[in-house]
Amino acid sequence: MTEWALESVAAVQLPQAETIVADLLDILRRQLDVDVAVLARSEQGELVVQVIRGDPGSLDLTPGVPLTRDSGLLASLLGGDTRPGAVRSTASAPVFDSDGGIYGVLACLTTRPHPARNAARDERFLRLMAAFLTDSVLDLQEMWTRRRRVWQEVSDLIDDGGPQVVFQPILRLSDRRIVGLEALSRFPDLTAAPQHWYANAATVGLATELERIAIHGALRVLPMLPPHLTLTVNVSPSTLVAGLVDALPPVAAGRLVMEITEHEHISDDQELLSTVGELRARGIRVAIDDIGTGYAGLAQLLRLRPEIIKLDGVITRGIDTDAARRAIAAGLVEVAREIGGRVVAEGIETPRELATVEAAGIGYGQGFLLGRPAPASEVTQGAATTAATAATAATAATAATAARIAEGATAAGSAPASQA
Repeated sequence: MTEWALESVAAVQLPQAETIVADLLDILRRQLDVDVAVLARSEQGELVVQVIRGDPGSLDLTPGVPLTRDSGLLASLLGGDTRPGAVRSTASAPVFDSDGGIYGVLACLTTRPHPARNAARDERFLRLMAAFLTDSVLDLQEMWTRRRRVWQEVSDLIDDGGPQVVFQPILRLSDRRIVGLEALSRFPDLTAAPQHWYANAATVGLATELERIAIHGALRVLPMLPPHLTLTVNVSPSTLVAGLVDALPPVAAGRLVMEITEHEHISDDQELLSTVGELRARGIRVAIDDIGTGYAGLAQLLRLRPEIIKLDGVITRGIDTDAARRAIAAGLVEVAREIGGRVVAEGIETPRELATVEAAGIGYGQGFLLGRPAPASEVTQGAATTAATAATAATAATAATAARIAEGATAAGSAPASQA
């Protein structure tokens, strides 16, 4: 599973103001029977679209995009374009901040002939909504300030070549031999929660670009790796279907594993399944991460039938003392056998966890006990020492623990996963 972190970006907790504003705009749009309701903020003589609700259709309205003085949409927002067929504002009202200054404009847009209504009543309703928004625009303003900072920091990182890439070894547990490496991203500060980096990048529309540059950074080492090693890179479904397959080098055939992450919703649309089919046609295997941590992971498993199932570290941690975790592991081993795949246990950190994973029939593993992330050259050079240490530590697990683990695994009817 990809590890991401950057203190300044990851610390950004976007407020709920946008959700509140969106709900109010939905109410307004339905009440006035218009196509779109918009909140735009006044910035240096321009209006910058912040929140849109409804179907903008062909309207050139995008959050964060300014409408200059010569823009026809600006006239529409201000109610000044009354040409037949033009995008028109059926109503607009100023939005004030808590100090009484102009924050921006609340407007309703439509291209449809609008039925005769009580204009005065509509205007009162619109101004009522504008007054409600006063309580939210300060939080909304702070949100946009933070998003601009996120945009700048992510953009700077992309321009500088993307995150540092390190590699964690994946071992075949039967002989402690390194059979593959997983590429992991490292950012300037490692103190923040990893998942926040890409989540925040997604809020400013840069997640796919950031992912792509990290993937290409990892792929640069593939020609230099020993031929028996595979390389695993993490990819979200949205990035995978956005033309990534065509950008993969020929050397990836037979050696690359695309690990599809579970950090965003995977629909069962044909586009994703078709892209996975293209990967396999090019000799690229598919892995799914975070299996065992929720319904979404199991849904992925059923749809994609991956060659590699990654047992999440949340399940691996404490597996030696928890029968439920051992049962999940044994069940995934059986599933993998039925679909012709294999299981890789992530997050192995103690000798007893390693012994438990092996007793459950899992044939591959990774984690700090087996090898820490490092530059590719260091991982391959230090493989022998790391493997020998892990083997000795696992053997030293207590006989009572080993017997209990083996008994639980036997009861689950598990056996070693298929080799690849």
